[in-house]
Amino acid sequence: MTVQALEAARRLAPRFAARAAEHDRDGSFPAEDFRDLREAGLFGLMVPRALGGLGASFAEYAAVATELARGNGATALVFNMHASVTGALGAVTEELAEALGVPDEALAARDRLLTAAAEGSWYAVAMSERGAGARLSQLTTAYEATAGGWHLKGSKTFCSGAGHADGYLVAARSAADQSVVSQFLVPAGAGLTVEPTWDSLGMRATSSHDLHLDVTVPADRLLGGVEGLALVVAQLMPHWLVASYAAVYVGVARAAVDAAAEHLNARNLAGLPAVRARLGRADAATAAAQLVVAEAARRVDEAPGDEETNRWVWRAKLLAGTTAAEVAASVLEAAGTSATRRGHPLERLYRDARCGSLHPATSDVCADWLGIAALGGDPDRDGSAPRW
Repeated sequence: MTVQALEAARRLAPRFAARAAEHDRDGSFPAEDFRDLREAGLFGLMVPRALGGLGASFAEYAAVATELARGNGATALVFNMHASVTGALGAVTEELAEALGVPDEALAARDRLLTAAAEGSWYAVAMSERGAGARLSQLTTAYEATAGGWHLKGSKTFCSGAGHADGYLVAARSAADQSVVSQFLVPAGAGLTVEPTWDSLGMRATSSHDLHLDVTVPADRLLGGVEGLALVVAQLMPHWLVASYAAVYVGVARAAVDAAAEHLNARNLAGLPAVRARLGRADAATAAAQLVVAEAARRVDEAPGDEETNRWVWRAKLLAGTTAAEVAASVLEAAGTSATRRGHPLERLYRDARCGSLHPATSDVCADWLGIAALGGDPDRDGSAPRW
């Protein structure tokens, strides 16, 4: 375990919790939380030690994300996007790079991006689009080669951290060949326009606004240096596209249990057997979901991309999302009407928890994937709609 990172997360969580109500109410971005994350060196969590980072495993990331989410799920969710970018980049071994045809200059460019993260830069993800969601094969954002670089044009939605990140992982389709989907790390600045569209039920502080792009980037901003790797990476590393959210929502569920216990004790409701039973079931369900996430993460570290590993990855996302929503709803009912008032931690956690099933892959998609696998089919190809 990266003890330094886990201790930092536990130290920061109470600070995040103290700020969470204000940012939720206003729908404002928790900039102070991200200053704290930078000062703690957590932007380098997934960066290899050789490049100045902490070199965390996926299991270590999951533990840190869960602790951060106990403070503020919105902050942990945006941090998850940065960890996904740096984690996927850092996981490209020399063997994988050779198999994918990644040139040396692309690896050097990747190392520059990772080093910048270890030094305090952080990255958001600009993948989803209106009408396409996160399905890479359905994107309309297009790119084309220019003299010495690439031109990207299109619009993204649900871009968590929009307007605050130092760079954005942008997925786009080739204008020359619509079957080719590539990813670029686009620096913040000219050519990017944030449209403030995020006014949601839960996770209100993520600043998940729309992002419009009409920008030219240098050639080395094509991740991997080879066009068409986006769909390949999605198949090889589904944990960053699916299960990384799971750790966040386990943390949200645990925060709901903790907030409920504090409320029930303060209101002298702990003597009611029905109330205690609700809290006990919530505690057990949260612990079970956390164990599934931990098992998925352990398998990712030991056998990434393995068929059985991927089944655990999809199980983790499904169970974390449904468990968070069910736990938060149950303990809110146990706490009573007073906990539904705006500004009460349980009211915010109830709304935040409800978002877990909606992130890609949604709970219905996860269940369908797992059902096809249980029936002996190929869940990546036998579904009624393309996974990516």
